Amino acid sequence: MTRSVFLALAASICLAPAAAHAEEQRALPTADYLLNLVRLSYTLKDYRLTGRLREDETGRSDPFDLNMSQENIRFRFAHPPQIVNLDLTTTPATLRDVKPGGAVEVPIAMYSQRVRGFDLTYEDLSMRFLYWPNGKVLGEESLGTFTGQKAWKVRVTTPDGKGPYGTVDIWVHQGSGGMAKMEGWDKKGNKIKIFDMRTFQKVGDSYVPKEIRVDTLDPATGKQTGRSFLTFDPPQKG
Repeated sequence: MTRSVFLALAASICLAPAAAHAEEQRALPTADYLLNLVRLSYTLKDYRLTGRLREDETGRSDPFDLNMSQENIRFRFAHPPQIVNLDLTTTPATLRDVKPGGAVEVPIAMYSQRVRGFDLTYEDLSMRFLYWPNGKVLGEESLGTFTGQKAWKVRVTTPDGKGPYGTVDIWVHQGSGGMAKMEGWDKKGNKIKIFDMRTFQKVGDSYVPKEIRVDTLDPATGKQTGRSFLTFDPPQKG
């Protein structure tokens, strides 16, 4: 069985109250500034979430616990047991497989592998693309998820040629500084992944995900080859 863990993403994936910062920089944001807002949105969280990974075609599901703190995002699966930790204190964040007796860093060579057989990869969980340099702001777009609200669109390119993605587009929600959408291309310029943060649930002044759709695309045809959903229960504080 593939050793893997859950994403933007949850990880792909959570929104934080950064509206004041976004407003200050809205006139002329830089890619570095916007990506830093997204990274900050994860460190501002302090929640425990339960949820499920679900494969659209078969209905197969896999429950998990997600603990978020200022320093870590930890994913815990039960059947079979697995714990993976994303350490937010390092630059870039470090993805580790937690085992009895210690934690082992997940090698980049494994980043193309799927998350427990679903449409997620280690690359998605590591969110390395949020640290890639020399990004470009492509403009702003309206968000269907947030009626009447917009996002900055940022494009980044891999600096080391490692992992499945060559280019990644990130939509940064202007009202919160969180990542609202992600699209990934392989190194030949073929789109292979779409993360869509479809619905959210508000907790205080923050938003956390309720449902995320993850599509895998055939690089040759652009057609969808797989679809998975991440669904989250109402969060618990701490």
